Amino acid sequence: MKLATLKNGTRDGRLVVVSRDLNRAADAAPVAATMQQLIEDWDARAPGLQSIYEMLNAGRGVDHFAFDPAQAMSPLPRTHQFVDASAFLNHGNIMEEAYKLDVKKTPGIPVLVQRQSDDFWGPCDDYPLVEADNGDFEGEFAVIVGDTPMASTPEQCAQQIRLVMILNDVSMRAHLFRELQMGFGFINAKPATVFGPVAVTPDELGEGWGADGRIHLDMKVSRNGEWFGHPNGREMDWSFGELLARLGLNRNLRAGTILGTGTVSNKAARTVGSACLAEKRALEMIEKGESTTPFLKIGDKLRFEVHGADGQSIFGAVDHQFVPFKAGA
Repeated sequence: MKLATLKNGTRDGRLVVVSRDLNRAADAAPVAATMQQLIEDWDARAPGLQSIYEMLNAGRGVDHFAFDPAQAMSPLPRTHQFVDASAFLNHGNIMEEAYKLDVKKTPGIPVLVQRQSDDFWGPCDDYPLVEADNGDFEGEFAVIVGDTPMASTPEQCAQQIRLVMILNDVSMRAHLFRELQMGFGFINAKPATVFGPVAVTPDELGEGWGADGRIHLDMKVSRNGEWFGHPNGREMDWSFGELLARLGLNRNLRAGTILGTGTVSNKAARTVGSACLAEKRALEMIEKGESTTPFLKIGDKLRFEVHGADGQSIFGAVDHQFVPFKAGA
């Protein structure tokens, strides 16, 4: 099943069911008005939306309209908790080698960071920057979970994964190291996150949803129309279930919690490219002694997309441009 939230002048938008080919949509209101309502009452409401989805794909039995991703908000426009992981150790290893960093890590325990969750941007919205601040992008996968009790096992956590998304984790590198050294996480280094237009149930990924709890699909990234990278999600050092179990070690995870993977990164980064500027700049530093790829500039356009084995876009694309911030706009 594929779902999106369309703009309607409210904070939580209008939930719609989207066809598998992303061409058509049908109103979900008879079953659930918003994504949060659906997530909080998944077992009761999801079957009704699945029926709409099947009729929509069959082209009969349900009123529909053309799906326009430019009208989409984040699938879950705001939520109670968004946590980002650093699940690809290769990314951190590259950064540490390039800049001679001494990062204190506990073997076997993933890095998890509390993030802003009250204000996500839509996939095609212009993204306003107050200042460029060594702006960066990070292509990631994410999951939305249902209620997950404290101390659940990785297997139990995996069963609570309701939907999968893609995102651009916008990062302001000018603030990042300063905030890291302060020891309490990110604020100015991590402004609003941008999610792809469509959230999908794991079965929509086909064989891309691996039995190992990882996404075996390429994250395709372009900057200003030029290829930047297509790293694959299979090299996560922890599965989604393992990440969620660590997050919920001593607390409940409530319905609507979003967990991101961190930058998708592969050991073959020199061949398959990267999903973020910092990683590419670090590779340049290792190989040439200096970084030449520029950070984000106002006017830059980015696109993030994932295709299935059939070549079909699964989530639609994050396709946006960075623009100057205008107060009151």
